[in-house]
Amino acid sequence: MCAYPCFAFFFTHVYPRLEPPAVRAWRQAAAGEATGRVLEIGIGPGLNLPFYRPGVELFGLDPDPAMLRYAKRRAAFLGFPLTLVRGEAERIPFPTGFFDGAVSIFAFCSVRRPEAAAREVFRVLRPGGRLFFLEHVRAEGEGWAFIQRLVTPPWSLLAGGCHLARDTLADFVRAGFVFEEPPRRLSGGLLPVRVGRALRPDRCFQKSP
Repeated sequence: MCAYPCFAFFFTHVYPRLEPPAVRAWRQAAAGEATGRVLEIGIGPGLNLPFYRPGVELFGLDPDPAMLRYAKRRAAFLGFPLTLVRGEAERIPFPTGFFDGAVSIFAFCSVRRPEAAAREVFRVLRPGGRLFFLEHVRAEGEGWAFIQRLVTPPWSLLAGGCHLARDTLADFVRAGFVFEEPPRRLSGGLLPVRVGRALRPDRCFQKSP
C-alpha cells in the first residue's frame, strides 16, 4: 500500500514548506519544555528535533518504518543523539517509570486506541513526570463537530490515519494525568488545537475514588 509511505515523503519534504509559522512556533514551545530522558510519541520524520534543549536524552517512537528512516537521517544531519524505536503507543516497549517526560505533537489523532495509548504514556513516566502535548481535538460546537465526523474518513486516508474528532484531553484524564493548568486554546473551528502539560502524579498522594 502506498498511502503511508507517500504520506511520510510528503510530511518530510513538502509539509515543512507549507506549515504556518504559528504552528512551527507552537511545536517549538511544546518540545522545548522537555528535559531529562524524554520519549517523543509519533516522532515521524523528526521535525521537532531542532526544538529540544541541549542535554535531552531523546527516544523516538513510531510505528512507520519510513518515518523512522527519515528521522534517522535528520538526526544524523543535525548531529542530534537519538534512539529510535519502532512501535505503537498502545504498547510502549520501555519499563514503567523509565522517562522523565514525554512529548506528543499532533500524535494522538492517529494512534489506533488513544485511551490505551494515554495509559501507556502514563505508565512509562516516572511519578512527577510530565507529558507536553500539542494536539488538535474534537470541536466544541456541534456544527463543527458534525463537519469533523463527516470529513474524517477521507481526511484519515490522506493524512496518515489522522482522526479529527477525538476527545484527547479526556483520554489523558482517564489515564490518570492531571493538568497543571487548563490547556490553552490556540485555534478553533474545524481544527481546534490545545497545548499544555499533563502531570503524572505520585499515586501515593492521590485520593481514593
